[in-house]
Amino acid sequence: MLSAQQFKPPLRDGVSPSTVFLPFSIQYQTTFEFLCNKFAHISRQEWLQRFADGLVFSQSGLCLNQQSLYLSEQHIYYYRHLGSETLVPFTYEILFENDEFMLIDKPHFLTVNPTGQYVQQTLLTRLKKDTGNADLTPIHRLDRETAGLILISKNKLTRGIYQQLFAQKKVKKIYHAIASYNAHLSFPMHFSAFMQKGEPFYTMCINDGVANSHTEIDILEHNHFWAKYQLNPITGKQHQLRVHMNALGLALKNDRLYPKIKHDIENFNQPLQLLAKYIYFEDPLTQQQMYFSSKKDIYLPE
Repeated sequence: MLSAQQFKPPLRDGVSPSTVFLPFSIQYQTTFEFLCNKFAHISRQEWLQRFADGLVFSQSGLCLNQQSLYLSEQHIYYYRHLGSETLVPFTYEILFENDEFMLIDKPHFLTVNPTGQYVQQTLLTRLKKDTGNADLTPIHRLDRETAGLILISKNKLTRGIYQQLFAQKKVKKIYHAIASYNAHLSFPMHFSAFMQKGEPFYTMCINDGVANSHTEIDILEHNHFWAKYQLNPITGKQHQLRVHMNALGLALKNDRLYPKIKHDIENFNQPLQLLAKYIYFEDPLTQQQMYFSSKKDIYLPE
């Protein structure tokens, strides 16, 4: 049997396992009891199914069952039980790749990380499944509804170096968006606001306070009804571009959250008109200037 140091949990259909540490305790007789208590939001039946399906492993690689004893101060690995997911009928494209990262052109509707109802239908799962690289990790965020460029780390040893580029605001990202045209607004403009979590929890809102979000906005073209905007986020708050544009009375075309949440069935033919078009930075390892452009585009409605 492999030692704990040697065992590396494999990918299953592109999905990496979760890891949990078993602290010292005399409360539990079995690992099953511990998991049911620690993750109370997951039903006992779900955990029974995971054990029955062979989805729970010790740190040495032993497949555990419902009766496996609780062994303190060890790690265990478990995989999610995969339910049915709505197929996202769009594919990603790798635009650039070296030993440290790959640059992906992501389609609309594809969530980046496995979360909630999306596991298989996510960019990261598809990439891991296609490449076999379990160490792939997004270096920054990109909303499910937004298409365009995202950097994916391939090397966990250098991942932090690239993440620091974003933390230190050394990466420039340019977005394109389609929204209504307002002749009474003057561009280019710099928009600032205090943003915080909204209600429901997955939305953001603007409130009174010292501005913590900043966006540079310009118009590329318009037809008197619609305009194509260029957006340069100086900060990186969740949904920042959507919230800022909505605050100007320029809600993005096909936005299902702002200004009003739409609960109707999602339509793959009506993607949010927001595209991460350009990204550029100096590579911290090679000092090479990196400049990338999405192959995708968005257009003014006729």
